[in-house]
Amino acid sequence: MNHIWYFILYSFLGFLLEVGYARCTGGRRDRKRTLLLPLCPVYGAGALAILALPVGVQGRPWALFLLGGLVATGVEYAWAALCQRGLGVRFWDYAGLPGNIKGRVCLPFSLAWGALAMGLVYGVEPVMGPILGGIPAIVTGWAAAAVGSDLLLSAALLRRTGDRACLRWKF
Repeated sequence: MNHIWYFILYSFLGFLLEVGYARCTGGRRDRKRTLLLPLCPVYGAGALAILALPVGVQGRPWALFLLGGLVATGVEYAWAALCQRGLGVRFWDYAGLPGNIKGRVCLPFSLAWGALAMGLVYGVEPVMGPILGGIPAIVTGWAAAAVGSDLLLSAALLRRTGDRACLRWKF
C-alpha cells in the first residue's frame, strides 16, 4: 500500500520541482502534469523504480547515484515514448542537450536523477515511509481511486486533443 502513497508523494514533489524549475529558468509551466491534481507522474514512477533498487545499492551512495540515475532515466525514456506514441504528445525535448537519446533523455538530467535518488533514499523516504505506512487502507483506496481517475481523464484528453495545453489550469 505504501507504493501508492510513494507514487502520489513523489509525483507531487516532482510537480513542485517542475514549477520551481520553470520559474527559475523561464521555462514552460505546463510540464508533465495531470488535469486535476498537482502531480507529475513521471517523478512518481521514477521514485518507485529507485526505491525498488536492492538494499545493497541503496546503502552505497555512489552505487545509488549511478544506478538510481540510470533506472530513473530508463523510466523517463519509457514515459516519454509512451506519451509520444500512445497519447500523441511530447512533454519535453532534450534534443539540444548533451548526451540526449531521441530528445527523451539526456546526460544533465540523468545526473539530476542520480542526485534526486540520493535525496529520496537518504532524506525523504526515511522520514515519510513510517508516516505513509500509518495511513488507513480505506484512505489509501480513495486516494488511489482519485489519482487513477485523474490519470485516466488526463490520458483521454491528451489522446483526444494531441495537445498538452488541455491540461493547463485556467485560473
